[in-house]
Amino acid sequence: MSLAAARVLEVGAGSAPCARWLASRGVDVVASDVSGGMLAAAREANRRTGVTLPLVQADALALPFADASLDVVFTSYGVVPFVPDVGALHREVARVLRPGGRWAFSTTHPVRWAFPDDPGPGGLTATRSYFDPTPYRELDDGGRVLYAEHHRTLAQHLAEVTAAGLTLTRIIEPEWQPGRSTWGGWSELRARHLPGTLLVVADRPA
Repeated sequence: MSLAAARVLEVGAGSAPCARWLASRGVDVVASDVSGGMLAAAREANRRTGVTLPLVQADALALPFADASLDVVFTSYGVVPFVPDVGALHREVARVLRPGGRWAFSTTHPVRWAFPDDPGPGGLTATRSYFDPTPYRELDDGGRVLYAEHHRTLAQHLAEVTAAGLTLTRIIEPEWQPGRSTWGGWSELRARHLPGTLLVVADRPA
């Protein structure tokens, strides 16, 4: 799909490095995020790089865009693992996409939380069930949640996309690339055996 004449939205953009990269190449792109702090960082990055793009503070489940008004919506590790009702996200994206439009997202691979970051003395050993729906959480010493992601199996991810009326066109599980020292933040010991990222591409039927 060519982006030359496309209207593009990044949801869950954070400080918008991906959208900014597209803008620097002439793409008509808007970046949105629910966090005012992240958008402040995006504005500072715009100033620092000299690459400007529209920034919108918005809930990804209630996007301030008209029906069928966008050609591409994407997110890079944003939104998908953080919303309890990911089906509502897919439906909202489907709403704003034009017929033939594309939704592309990357998220933590579902197998990610079943194994520790690095192998132990006995190798890679599953520490939790792949089917356990309990969100992954990281806590501070006081028991406060510092980070959390909702866990969904691969089947659940794909079912939610198609239930929103979108057609799956590509599923990618990036493999370890020789010559790299890290892959997805993990060492080669783990990354050669398990995917860390899931990428899904789906289209709104024309």
